[in-house]
Amino acid sequence: MKVLVFGSANIDRTYHVDHFVAAGETMSADYMESFCGGKGFNQAVAFARAGSEVYFAGAVGSDGDALVRTLKENGIHTDYLLKLDAPSGHAIIQVAPNGQNCIIILAGTNGMITPETIDHVLENFSAGDLIVLQNEISNVGYIITQAKAKGMTVALNPSPFNALVKEYDLTKVDYLLLNEVEGASLTDCGDLEKVADAVRAKYPNANVVLTLGSLGSEFLGTDGQHLRAGIYRTTAVDTTAAGDTYTGFFMAEALATGDIKTALRNAAIASGISVSRPGASTSIPSIEEVKKADKEAVSVVFAG
Repeated sequence: MKVLVFGSANIDRTYHVDHFVAAGETMSADYMESFCGGKGFNQAVAFARAGSEVYFAGAVGSDGDALVRTLKENGIHTDYLLKLDAPSGHAIIQVAPNGQNCIIILAGTNGMITPETIDHVLENFSAGDLIVLQNEISNVGYIITQAKAKGMTVALNPSPFNALVKEYDLTKVDYLLLNEVEGASLTDCGDLEKVADAVRAKYPNANVVLTLGSLGSEFLGTDGQHLRAGIYRTTAVDTTAAGDTYTGFFMAEALATGDIKTALRNAAIASGISVSRPGASTSIPSIEEVKKADKEAVSVVFAG
C-alpha cells in the first residue's frame, strides 16, 4: 500500500503578538518567524515521522525550494510535486501568548492543480493505496471521485471548511477527519455534543474521527466501533499544526495495524507535543518521541 498526500505546501510567516489584531487596529509584533507549512505538507511530514513511506503531490513556485528540500529531508517522495512559474501558497499567522492562532491563507500555486495534473499523478497509484486530502488546493472534489474510481482508500480532512466541501461527493470518502466546528458546519447540527453522531448518520460509509480540542477526540467506525480518547497535556506555545499532526499519526497507525485505540493514543500524544513547540512542520514529533512520551501519558484516557 502506497500513501499519497495530495495537498498544499505553504510558506508560513508567523507573527507573535500580544493579542489578535482587531478591525482598524495597527499593532507591532514581538517577532516574526518563517516556517514551511500548509496542511498537506504538514500531514505528509506527520506521516513520515510516524514511520510511513509517503508520496507528496502538489505544486510550489520558484520560491518553494525550502519546501521541496524539507520534504526530501523527511524522506518524502517528491516525484509528483510540480514547480510552477507563480508564487507558492503562503500563510500569515498570528500567534497569541496562550498559543492560539488565527491564519490568513493565499492559495498561490496550491490553487493551480488541474484535472490533467490529477490524472497524471493518479496513474501511478492503484486500488488499496491511501490518498489523504485537505481543502487547501483546487479540484479536491475531482480528486475524490477519480481516486475512488481507482479503488483507493480516501481520507479527507475538510479544512479549511468552506461551501465547496458540501459540493464534494463525500459518500466516496472512507475516513472523515474533522473538528467539531467543521462537523457542525457539514451537518448543520447545532448541538456540538451530537456532532459525531450527526456526521456518522449522514455519511454511514465513512469512518469518522472528530477532534474536540481540550476534550480529546472521538472515533465512530463503520463497523460500529465507538471510542473516545483524552488529550496529552502540555503547555501550549503554538497550535498551528496540531490537527495535521493528529491526522498523520492517526492514519499512519490505523492503516498499518488497524489498531484504532493505539492510533488515537499516538495521535493525541503527537498533537500534544506539537502544540508545545513553535512552528508548523517543525513542531511535529517523531514516532520515537511519541513512544517515549507514551510511558508518561496517563492523561490519555479511553472510553466507549
